[in-house]
Amino acid sequence: MAGMELRQLRYFVAVAEELNFGRAAERLLIAGPSLSQQIKALERDLGVRLFDRDRRSVALTPAGAALLPHTRALLDRADDLQNRAARIAGSEPVRLGYVNWLPADLTARTSSSARLHMDAWVAPSHTQAARVADGSLDLAVCWVHQEELEKRGLNARLIGADRLYAVSTGPDSGEVRARDTAVLLDDDATTWSSWNDYAEQMARATGAHALRISDGGITGPAFFDHVRRSRRPIVNSPKGQTTPLPPDLVARAVGEPKMYWTWSVVWRRSETRPAVLNTVDALTEGVGDFGIHEPDAWLPDGDPHKQ
Repeated sequence: MAGMELRQLRYFVAVAEELNFGRAAERLLIAGPSLSQQIKALERDLGVRLFDRDRRSVALTPAGAALLPHTRALLDRADDLQNRAARIAGSEPVRLGYVNWLPADLTARTSSSARLHMDAWVAPSHTQAARVADGSLDLAVCWVHQEELEKRGLNARLIGADRLYAVSTGPDSGEVRARDTAVLLDDDATTWSSWNDYAEQMARATGAHALRISDGGITGPAFFDHVRRSRRPIVNSPKGQTTPLPPDLVARAVGEPKMYWTWSVVWRRSETRPAVLNTVDALTEGVGDFGIHEPDAWLPDGDPHKQ
C-alpha cells in the first residue's frame, strides 16, 4: 500500500459515482487510459478488485462497495487537514471593507500575507466598524472613535492620514486659517455620522463656522454650490479630497492648526486567526505618523491616535 495516493482515491470515488470511465475521466480532466491505469494501480496496491468492468458496463465489486464510504471519509479528513493547514499558513481569504480611502501600495503590502478579498459594499466608517464587530468583515479601513472601539470590542492601528484643505472661489489659493473657514454638517446623521462628529469638534476647537445643510452637499456638485455661496472657504471632507475641482474654485491649505483626518485598520479584539493578524501587520508595517503628531497638527478628541 506504500504507493497509494490521495489522487488515486479521488479517482476511485469519481468512477464509483459515474460508473463510467469516460464520464469520470471528463470530470477529472484526465485521459481515459490514464484513469484506467491509475485504478488498476490502486487495485494492485490495495490487493482487491474495486470494479467489475467490460465493454458495456462498470459495476462496483463487493469489496469496492465496502471501501467506498471509508474512502470518502478519508478524503473528507484530508480536505479538512488541508483547510486547517491553509488557515495556519495564513492563506485563507481575509475580508476587507473600506470607506473611500486605501493605501496606494495595498497589493504590495498584502501580497505575501493573505488572500485579500475586497468587499464590494463601500459604506460609511461607523457602518464598516459595526460590520467588523458582527463578523461580516474581518478588517476595515475607516475613521473610528475611541468610544466606538471600546463599545464594539475592536482594536485600531493607524494606516493613513489626510491633511484636509478648504475650497473657495478664486483667485486666492494661499493658506487659510482654520478659524476663517466653514465646515458643513449634514442632517443625514446615518450617512455622515463620523464627519459630523469631526466637523462639530473642529468648529468648537478652532472657531470655524459650522453650517448645517440637508441636501447631501458634503461632497459632489452640491458641495461646490455651497462653496460658491459661502463667504468663507469650506473645508473639504475626506470623501471629496481627490475629486477634481471646477475651474472657478481653488484648494487652500488649512493652517493654524493643520487639520488631519486619520484612517485606521480595525479588527476584533477577540481575533485569533493568523491570516487576519498577519494582514494587520502587513498593512501597517513601517507606517509613520503622517504628520499628525506635529505641534501645529489637530485631531479631534476621541481619535485613537491622538497623543
